[in-house]
Amino acid sequence: MTKIVAAAVFAALMTLPSAAVVQPLATREATQPAPALPPILSARDRALTENRILAERLDTIIPMIMREQGIDLWLLVAREYFEEPVVASMLDAENMHARRRTILIFHDPGEGKPIERLTVSRYGLGGLFAPVWDPTKQPDQWQAVADIIATRKPAKIAINTSDLYQFADGMTLSQYQKLMAALPTTMQARIVSGEALAIRWLETRTPAEMAIYPALAQTAHKLIRDALSRQVITPGVTTAEQVQWWYRDRLLQLGLEPWFHPSVGIQRKGAKGMLEGAEVIQPGDLLWTDFGITYLRLNTDMQHLAYVLKPGEHQAPEGLRQGLANSNRVQDILIRQFARGRSGNEILARARAEAAAAGLDTSIYSHPIGLHGHGAGPSIGFWDNQNADPRGNGLIAANTAWSIELTTFAAVPEWDGQRVDFRVEENAFFDGNTVRFIDGRQTEITLIPSAP
Repeated sequence: MTKIVAAAVFAALMTLPSAAVVQPLATREATQPAPALPPILSARDRALTENRILAERLDTIIPMIMREQGIDLWLLVAREYFEEPVVASMLDAENMHARRRTILIFHDPGEGKPIERLTVSRYGLGGLFAPVWDPTKQPDQWQAVADIIATRKPAKIAINTSDLYQFADGMTLSQYQKLMAALPTTMQARIVSGEALAIRWLETRTPAEMAIYPALAQTAHKLIRDALSRQVITPGVTTAEQVQWWYRDRLLQLGLEPWFHPSVGIQRKGAKGMLEGAEVIQPGDLLWTDFGITYLRLNTDMQHLAYVLKPGEHQAPEGLRQGLANSNRVQDILIRQFARGRSGNEILARARAEAAAAGLDTSIYSHPIGLHGHGAGPSIGFWDNQNADPRGNGLIAANTAWSIELTTFAAVPEWDGQRVDFRVEENAFFDGNTVRFIDGRQTEITLIPSAP
């Protein structure tokens, strides 16, 4: 990447208006030529971009969710190298970890006044939180917290505890005990769970985040296309695990990170299940890959299919092509069910019923995505549970990103009626009215020639 190109991309990111309306996302299908790999920002430019987006998130999301949930004080605690998910997402790019004990307090003074963002710790946090602890005047950090709370007299004090969601369960027993010991009985009685705050903070996407998300998706799509090509795969020679490690090496070269080890599997006529590991890729194989990256604190999660052409073939067998088309149909069915106020479980039930009525054999296991690959928010099915689940009880909210992940099964005539698994996954954005794929989706099986 040239310095001129990098500067141009960075300038475009930095001039995005923080209150901009999210523009319609790309509708490009994977059948069109893939764009070149988007420029990757330098470490400094990444930090500036991440900090700008974090400031926007703190300025806009925190007031919205605290007033939405009726919470006037939210207290978060993290310790060095033991940051809970919410605090970790609130640290600026230069403060990679909590220091000693980092305590964050959000306070809503009401009457339309700005939310106070306070840090009760020895170190500042990039100017995003006001430091309010002077150890020379009050050496006891927890007593300082109690004093801050006492002067503000909150009706509710939210802390991150949750039986159901790991994202909202960051308060450890030891820190909870110290907090309760410092608070008077009257304030102890005002402690409530911050579960909803934690989920809403993590699941909500901002205009600035959605302005850069297409570049992440394009990057992931480009790497998948490269992996499922003769650039990486030599039929009869290359193994599934070699493709997996190609992904890892390529990400190292680019200065990017995976959030899970890439998967590559092989389905083959006459073979049972998914072949993996040291299995050599052969002509006639249907390949599946699952791949995700982390960049600018956001994540992608995608699954694509490819077919290795036999000598003389110019396209995949019709039965395989129809299998992918079936999965695309279920994607369409699923995203039509999205509506604010519906639970993940309701969306799952509606989508499965419509798919069954259309004669489609499907399994749906879609999830939020954003600051985490398997993100905060209601789940829509699990691969091992297609019925209602407590983790799917949450309601779908506007301005959330999703991994539309599912599979369909079909008997392939050209494979003597063998039952084949057509797994697909693409990332999408729900604006409150419609779901749009962030960088299109795969609608045709990628073809890999058996010879150069």
